[in-house]
Amino acid sequence: MNQAIQFPDRRHWDEERQAVCFPALVNGFQVQCAVTLRYLTVLKEGADPLTIFDDMRWDLEDLTEQRILAEDYDASGWIWLDVSAR
Repeated sequence: MNQAIQFPDRRHWDEERQAVCFPALVNGFQVQCAVTLRYLTVLKEGADPLTIFDDMRWDLEDLTEQRILAEDYDASGWIWLDVSAR
């Protein structure tokens, strides 16, 4: 685990983005991260997105950390986990 990247225990469902959004702190700066509903339903069908996120949180944070280290930000500075980016 990279100590310069931390994940506060916050997340919320964003209806407009159809994603669970959560912050990461990277060297003290907040980065917005999201995992799409499509990605979550590939992991576990039929459950609430927040429940899937909570059940898979450690794995999702590890994947997000890899994206942050690879500087795989979108044009708005977000890190996304989505089926097309697997």
